Amino acid sequence: MILSPYDRAWPSEFAALRAVYAAALGDLVLAIEHVGSTAVPGLAAKPILDIDLVMPDYAVFPAIVAALGQLGYTHNGDQGIFQREAFKSKPGIAAPFTEPARPWTPHHLYVCPADGAELDRHLRFRDALRADPALCTEYETIKHSIAARSGGDRKTYAQIKETECREFIARVLGRHSSPISSQI
Repeated sequence: MILSPYDRAWPSEFAALRAVYAAALGDLVLAIEHVGSTAVPGLAAKPILDIDLVMPDYAVFPAIVAALGQLGYTHNGDQGIFQREAFKSKPGIAAPFTEPARPWTPHHLYVCPADGAELDRHLRFRDALRADPALCTEYETIKHSIAARSGGDRKTYAQIKETECREFIARVLGRHSSPISSQI
């Protein structure tokens, strides 16, 4: 199963992760944002949280890399997306490290500058879906159609979604021009 029905535990899992990042990073980050489909109440999603750590600028990035390394993450470059630095768990490790250790919901972790276009896109898209139930339903319908055609393969799903959702996302972003952001 590629898509899961909305899980009411996703916000609390994000809150727990957010607390770990806030404690480790302090004022190196301006905000910690839950983005992506799991951040939209009621929306079916791949059961993987997307999290953006918002830094003031790249001057603090080396310190963020070091702090995230202490939590068990490694920097994985920008993966071809300007101003969106990806982090992944070190091989064989369930990050972030906490005492006591605990299992975490799968998540994607990104670090973005506060003035970055990718962060702006994430926030505007999330907030537009949260604010408009019709858009949310339309997006979910598109995602279910893609999932049905992907044969249960996540990579195929991602490839089809990248192409087929581009127009929908551009239309949504064209209508919603300013982000609404939460702080730490």
